Amino acid sequence: MNNSTIQQYNYHQWANDRTFNHLSELPDEIYDNEIESVFSSISEVITHLYQVDAMWLSVMSGDAFEETMAKLKEIKRRSANKGLEQIQKLYAELSERYQPFLNDVADLDADISVNHPQYGTLETTVSELVQHVVNHGTYHRGNITAMLRQQGHSGVQTDFVFYLYEIA
Repeated sequence: MNNSTIQQYNYHQWANDRTFNHLSELPDEIYDNEIESVFSSISEVITHLYQVDAMWLSVMSGDAFEETMAKLKEIKRRSANKGLEQIQKLYAELSERYQPFLNDVADLDADISVNHPQYGTLETTVSELVQHVVNHGTYHRGNITAMLRQQGHSGVQTDFVFYLYEIA
């Protein structure tokens, strides 16, 4: 077991939870307000993050490309037009699938192959894909902070060091 990988995922979950909690304290319209940004609303960013996190769990689980795409179609259907509380619940359910998966992988640094029809075969590890999921989440939580500021609200601290302080 790679404790660093599990810690990184735990950080990702912590940062997402802090973001959800912060958003829930703001006026409801902030979540769906259309603004000019990378995404047209915070709800679109949150939905995108959920869909991508769920897709990568399918990939890390060893699903073939076609199976992952079929799951992604269902993930998109389930997460479309969800309010903050509903998407937060979907995220919690997803985290409940990630945790046992990561704990059950015998070696998170063992080589795996990811096959994509356009990009080819990638030789990687589950730990590297978790790093990608966490990095992707950090990037988009930054988008959310910028979108909140654009609407006159502050963001919430989700830097890794604040996670470390909290768990110390």
